[in-house]
Amino acid sequence: MTEWFEDWFNSKEYLDVYQHRNESDAKLLFELIIKNIEIPIKGKVLDLACGPGRHSILFARRGFDVTGIDLSDNLLRVAESSARKEKLDVRFIKSDIRKVELSEKFDLIVNLFTSFGYFETDEDNFSIFRTASYLLKPGGYFVFDFLNSTFIENNLVKESREDKSHEKIIQRRRIEGDRVIKDIIIQNNGIAKTFYESVKLYRWGELHKAINENGLAIKKTFGDFTGSDFKEATSPRMIIIAQK
Repeated sequence: MTEWFEDWFNSKEYLDVYQHRNESDAKLLFELIIKNIEIPIKGKVLDLACGPGRHSILFARRGFDVTGIDLSDNLLRVAESSARKEKLDVRFIKSDIRKVELSEKFDLIVNLFTSFGYFETDEDNFSIFRTASYLLKPGGYFVFDFLNSTFIENNLVKESREDKSHEKIIQRRRIEGDRVIKDIIIQNNGIAKTFYESVKLYRWGELHKAINENGLAIKKTFGDFTGSDFKEATSPRMIIIAQK
């Protein structure tokens, strides 16, 4: 049986729903990362769960040696097409992020846009920290961008709707136990499709402990893409910069 993210991320509808995650958001996060780390010119960057490659492309434009990993054939095709259009040499690999098999080491590893918490067990979810620690060069950086669970619990938008010319997108959100669940209903010319998302709501303290236990020292934590200080009660995001 496939897991929910395999069907959803591999659907053509996924990019319709998340097209608001535009280039300006990616650029803000990219610049925040670059300002707060030190890696060599043409350093090696690994984008874990790279999706359609927005961040991979930005790192490649700046001259870094970039590898992107994702499980979705659909999103990897988009990423590869974007790189070709700009004549950028980015290596994209299809892989489950729990089973990354690479022999090389990296100066920077990133996991961005809440590409975490999808799995049922802590062991599976925290495997990304083990992978980052193993694949980083000594002194290399790991950047982790996740939602702030406390903020989500206090500010959950239970339903949102978006109407397009021939399409309506309805997103219904709820919290069940320690997970935030989203049902995405896409109506197109009278035909409805329903997709599903489920992300575990980890607290700052849990993530801090898991990252440290895997040999990574947290240097900074920001609360949004503009670089505001992280405040657990009010920050929408949790952007962690750690170093091996």
